[in-house]
Amino acid sequence: MSPLVLFLLLLLLCFGVLVFALKPSKAEEDIERHLKHIGGLYTVDTEDGSILKQEALSSIPWLDNLLRQIPGVFRLRLFIAQSGQNWSVGSLLLGSCVAMFFLGWVIQFWIQIMPLVAIVAIAGGAMPFVYLWMKREARFKRFDTLLPETVDLMSRALRAGHTVTSAIEMVAEEISEPVASEFRIVFEQQNLGLPIREAILNLVERVPLEDVRFLAAAILIQKETGGNLAEVLDKTSAVMRERIRLRGQLRIYTAQGRLTGWILCTLPFLVFLVINLINHDYEKKLLSDPLGLHLVYAGLGMMTIGVLIIRKIINIKV
Repeated sequence: MSPLVLFLLLLLLCFGVLVFALKPSKAEEDIERHLKHIGGLYTVDTEDGSILKQEALSSIPWLDNLLRQIPGVFRLRLFIAQSGQNWSVGSLLLGSCVAMFFLGWVIQFWIQIMPLVAIVAIAGGAMPFVYLWMKREARFKRFDTLLPETVDLMSRALRAGHTVTSAIEMVAEEISEPVASEFRIVFEQQNLGLPIREAILNLVERVPLEDVRFLAAAILIQKETGGNLAEVLDKTSAVMRERIRLRGQLRIYTAQGRLTGWILCTLPFLVFLVINLINHDYEKKLLSDPLGLHLVYAGLGMMTIGVLIIRKIINIKV
């Protein structure tokens, strides 16, 4: 074994040992998460004499002030939070611009048609948003799966004599992510003085699921009118489990339609890529002739319409 290879192996071994040894403990991770929820990326607006905290959109002050002037930017910040990522709005927009320009610059070496280059570049710029959307959907799906167990735990806690606030704290400690982090935020907001109604409504805004709205309605109605909340939660849990069962059946019934949609979306682009790699001049006529370009644009438009129609058919509300 050469000295260089031995040195590299020892370097990798030492690096692995350091990573394992410096890994934070569970208590340290909990403290860091707690501080992040309380503090986070916040700035204090002192110019107008306000002491209210404002969530920063970027760590760069001038960019943060610029982003605040863009309409709808706070909805984008909510979208990032719903995906469970720690990105800032500035990082997301910067990554989108970099992906758009880089992919457009690369694709122009194969396709010299500016409209198609612009379409591919826009698709590249949308990749960070698509990634966040996929993470958001996966997080919501996991949340929806754990919600009946969460409601059952709250019901048992209420029957044992705990208050609603204590039941929410138990959920934050006992249930898996992402339910634990969201209910931990609710519990911490109450500790910081926010009324439980506002904390619950904030939860509904962060996790806009139908079952979460059912749970919020049950808690808020009981707070205003009284009644046996544990019994209401039991019935709510039964409804949630039945909805999950029906959604599973519908997912099985619509599997063929979803598979058809994926094939219709990906197959033409894969065939175009493979043929272009095998023989670059084979499809040159299609992209250089005006009639061929019109056919490409028409094909892309009809594919988009077809995908939307298929999505509308298989998207059955429960």
